[in-house]
Amino acid sequence: QVQLVESGGGLVQTGGSLRLSCAASGGTFSTYAMGWFRQVPGKEREFVAAISRSGGATYYGDSVKGRFTISRDNAKNTVYLQMNSMKPEDTAVYYCAGRNGIWRPAQIMGVTTAYDYWGQGTQVTVSS
Repeated sequence: QVQLVESGGGLVQTGGSLRLSCAASGGTFSTYAMGWFRQVPGKEREFVAAISRSGGATYYGDSVKGRFTISRDNAKNTVYLQMNSMKPEDTAVYYCAGRNGIWRPAQIMGVTTAYDYWGQGTQVTVSS
């Protein structure tokens, strides 16, 4: 059973940066595409970014393009989300997700049903 554990969340001021990490265990990390989603109370989970198994392809949600960067280190079984120029609207619980399947177009990789495994989430709060 694959387990995903997020870390790195916290409180940051507007314009600041945070880096989230997601450590995977219990599976062969390099065979999973990975994604990040976020959710605020009362709203659906929103796609943030996705990365292919090798790290050679990425997708981003429109609201984070140019500010966030997803990356992975298969030797460390870890995926990262570097968040820069942060805004109050980035405040959410951020979830890491893993997909046990082939890399698909953005409209598929950007939905929660494309993923098989989920972490418990880490809170990110951006103060104004």
